[in-house]
Amino acid sequence: MTGLKAYQDSFETYLNETVSVGSPEGLYLPIQYLLELGGKRLRPILVLMAAEAFGSQKKEALPAALAVEIFHNFTLMHDDIMDEAPLRRGVDTVHQKWNINTAILSGDAMMIQSYKALESYNNSLFGKLTRLLSKTAIEVCEGQQFDLDFESEQEVSQEQYLEMIRLKTAVLVGCALKMGAWIGGAEDHDAQLIYDFGVLLGMAFQIQDDYLDAFGDPASFGKQIGGDIIENKKTILYHQAISKGSPEEQKKLKAWFTSEIKLNAENKKIEAVKALFDITGAHKSSRKLVSQYTQAAFEKLEFLKINERGKELFKAFGTQLMERKF
Repeated sequence: MTGLKAYQDSFETYLNETVSVGSPEGLYLPIQYLLELGGKRLRPILVLMAAEAFGSQKKEALPAALAVEIFHNFTLMHDDIMDEAPLRRGVDTVHQKWNINTAILSGDAMMIQSYKALESYNNSLFGKLTRLLSKTAIEVCEGQQFDLDFESEQEVSQEQYLEMIRLKTAVLVGCALKMGAWIGGAEDHDAQLIYDFGVLLGMAFQIQDDYLDAFGDPASFGKQIGGDIIENKKTILYHQAISKGSPEEQKKLKAWFTSEIKLNAENKKIEAVKALFDITGAHKSSRKLVSQYTQAAFEKLEFLKINERGKELFKAFGTQLMERKF
């Protein structure tokens, strides 16, 4: 993990040197606040890793890493508004600390900043990177809309859910790796292979996130445990429980996901649903899916034209994601 820490440190240094509070402060302070909360920095690390794996110096990939991280945090700022989330990484969300209008406007500015970060690249590379970011951005928006739609729809298949998380979460992971690969001079075939690796890894990441939302440790997870359950989000745990549960267990689960929460009854709902996830075996089968997607991602690495050290570093990254507790 030492190698991964070095990438993270390089990015944090660049972030601190590049992002500052400008004027008007009301626009830029919330941006700095969110970016300084830290997080796992998975996507910028992957940009740097991919650039080096294909022969570039990681410093050349820092602007793209910044673009991806700013864009990711923009989506978080707006997602938190839509989800009415009180916490992000264990502290107040931007709309909670300031207000909704501030969070909307600062988020908009972040999206623009993500494109500006790519302006340091030559015209040819800038065009490729911005087209990829635009394609990814619209897919993320599509995924978010599906996520919102699914909260009120009675019947959502597991296949629909998996496509939603591919769009909302996984494609940005693929984008980060493809950007880094292009900066490193990779041929399009290899850039696509590492993109596919990233999408599969992103799927594993989101399924693990679903699991931790219900069964994670509140002290380390950084978000409200059971938030997905409260919001009637039909995550992979829900689909696995429906698939594996008895007719009676399915009926109970569907009832919880269609009922209005009465005052002070949130904890009761969370515990009841978690019990159903447990008794149906959904929690175990969801963890198995994390492993399956991670292994499928590793298989993509075998065809990449990079050295074995690079492949092992990517595998270490994927293993760390699969075993994470937050």
